[in-house]
Amino acid sequence: MVDTQQLDASSGAELREKYAIVGVGETTYSRGSNMTTRAMATWAIRNAMADAGLAPGQVDGMMSYSSGDSTVSQLTAADLGIRLNFYMDVFGGGSSSEALVGMAMGVIEAGMCETVVIFRSMNGYSQTRVGGTGARAVAPIAAEQLHQRSYGWQSPGQMFAPCFMRHMHDYGTRPEQVAMVKVAHSHHAANNPKALYGKRVSLDDVLSSRMICKPLHLLDCCVETDNATALIVTRADRARDCRQIPVLIRGVVGRVSKPRLDMYYQTGPISTVAGHYAAPRLWRNAGVGPDEIDLTGSYDAFTFTTMLQLEDYGFCKKGEGGDYVSDGTIFLGGRRPNNTSGGHLCEGYTHGVSMVVENVRQLRHEADDSCPIGADGRRQHTYDYAEGGCRQVKDAEVSANLGWATPGTGSALVMRRGA
Repeated sequence: MVDTQQLDASSGAELREKYAIVGVGETTYSRGSNMTTRAMATWAIRNAMADAGLAPGQVDGMMSYSSGDSTVSQLTAADLGIRLNFYMDVFGGGSSSEALVGMAMGVIEAGMCETVVIFRSMNGYSQTRVGGTGARAVAPIAAEQLHQRSYGWQSPGQMFAPCFMRHMHDYGTRPEQVAMVKVAHSHHAANNPKALYGKRVSLDDVLSSRMICKPLHLLDCCVETDNATALIVTRADRARDCRQIPVLIRGVVGRVSKPRLDMYYQTGPISTVAGHYAAPRLWRNAGVGPDEIDLTGSYDAFTFTTMLQLEDYGFCKKGEGGDYVSDGTIFLGGRRPNNTSGGHLCEGYTHGVSMVVENVRQLRHEADDSCPIGADGRRQHTYDYAEGGCRQVKDAEVSANLGWATPGTGSALVMRRGA
């Protein structure tokens, strides 16, 4: 019997930097788009195609994270004048973004298409809200959710809280440490003209906000927005003909799971998340380790999800996540900034796609902040991270995105700045 936990050191190496993200795009982040998700999808994809310098005839694959009120690929492609050689709409949680990048690489490698657009479109505030209100409130209850409802677990915060509480019990992690994730991300959002919440908040602001579900205060929780986001993946040799500096894909893992992902709390340790299982495969595939990463995009549905992932992917030792997120490391100007756009806590909620978009721009050295644009059309970054200023990480070369669906499922992506 083959032990699937034993990793061949050479596996994945043949795909390192063979593929790249060549275009990114998004709509505005709003609380009332007054648009269909189909219309928003075309908006975001057009922006990504313009960013890459690609015409409709140069894109022949499309994939989406399709859940809630999203739209499907074949209709979106038709609206854009794209004839598809491959499409797939995938249902899943917030770990879909990085997994879809890996799947796009796979279908191109298999010769099924040449260039793939990945998108997510959602009216996550005005229609299908994550917390179970809006259109989601009247949806039938799936059979696998019946046991969750009996415990009062109707929202992600309620479902994940046992994991967060157990970490506090096991390691002495304090709410005021983890609340610094929100503080850091709000500092970054204050330098992001696109962010829905662009105001910096203090530690006291977080801790004095009303309790939603212990240990989560209101400001420990992500925003809800209407928006669409898009990425374009193709071979690195084709990427060099595109408009932007290619961002090369070093390694990816998709939807790695704990032994149980429906009732994750039945397999211990409860405070360990799927990143624990994903990390060895990610770093092997990428050929780098946590110490070589310049910035991270760690899924921040809640402040605690960021802290737990940074721990289990090896950026600090298990149990030291509270110190890691509160000692200045994750701030702009710190050793390894996290979610430099403000992330889901402040910019907008996109099920992780916007975090990949942000890291692509960071690796291009083109974060869209308030710095002036020079005669060459590129931003002249000051690296002054005062409020309303720069958010570009200086000399950013390698990034990691850490995707989260539940404590039991995760995906991740490592990228490097191309030549």
